[in-house]
Amino acid sequence: MSTPTTSNKVSRDAPRGAQPTVSRRRMMALLGASVMANPAAAAGVTARPAGTVAVGEPLRDGPLRGLNGPPHRLGDFLGKPLLINVWASWCGPCRLEMASLERLAWHSDRPPFNIIGISTDDDESAARRLLESTNATIDHFIDSHLQWETMLGASRLPLTVLVDAHGRVVEKVYGAREWDGPDAAKLLAKAFASHGATASR
Repeated sequence: MSTPTTSNKVSRDAPRGAQPTVSRRRMMALLGASVMANPAAAAGVTARPAGTVAVGEPLRDGPLRGLNGPPHRLGDFLGKPLLINVWASWCGPCRLEMASLERLAWHSDRPPFNIIGISTDDDESAARRLLESTNATIDHFIDSHLQWETMLGASRLPLTVLVDAHGRVVEKVYGAREWDGPDAAKLLAKAFASHGATASR
């Protein structure tokens, strides 16, 4: 790993001049069609997409293809609680919160948990360029086949998923946060306090 072992309802709209690729437009169209065909969804009941892990359920292990470092498996980061930040280079709020995640990763007085990022970019080179321009040191990975986007439930970006030391989802946070600020510190302490925050890796 290239980082210390102790190692975000915002619309998922692209910034002006940038649009999601055709594949993502098609996916959103299919989601819209499923809502129209589902009376419960039309009535405001949110249906969980197949394969999405809910809060309280364990994540499935799987490969992570590195963007700014070597490949890993999700299980490599367990044994300690884990913060997973799901982002895209075209997502303005995602870019805004990245610096706070970097600061959080290097705080010496924070609880012992790991931090990783997963990009949902269709254009891998755009994701790499963003990481290079921000001098990112957190381990980031690319989700090229929607595997992690679907499993984590990233219907909006940014999304931050808090996972306990045993791989169980304890919280999902949609929207950008100042992750090294006092409000986020309280959220993290509450989420991880009784979920193995002191487990050794």
